[in-house]
Amino acid sequence: MASSDIQVKELEKRASGQAFELILSPRSKESVPEFPLSPPKKKDLSLEEIQKKLEAAEERRKSHEAEVLKQLAEKREHEKEVLQKAIEENREAQMAAKLERLREKDKHIEEVRKNKESKDPADETEAD
Repeated sequence: MASSDIQVKELEKRASGQAFELILSPRSKESVPEFPLSPPKKKDLSLEEIQKKLEAAEERRKSHEAEVLKQLAEKREHEKEVLQKAIEENREAQMAAKLERLREKDKHIEEVRKNKESKDPADETEAD
């Protein structure tokens, strides 16, 4: 557009700024649009080209599906490993708790024996 196609009209002046109105002159009939109005025509595809494109699309679909299945399998394997680890840790904690209870029982039994042994000699002397 040339500068003669544009007119500038000042509307207002304010402390905050100025307002303008731009008036564009109508297009002349001689001007040619800069871009084509319709998209370029595509060449007709042959049956072989269509078949190749379909096969390529099918291959992409299969590849994508295989990738998704692989990711799911890896995710399941990871979940399985995490679950197995949790089960193992739980089992070890239960075993440790049982061993601790057994130690406490053994300790109690030993204390009872000591108390019984320390009382028995005194009881024997009193009974005689």
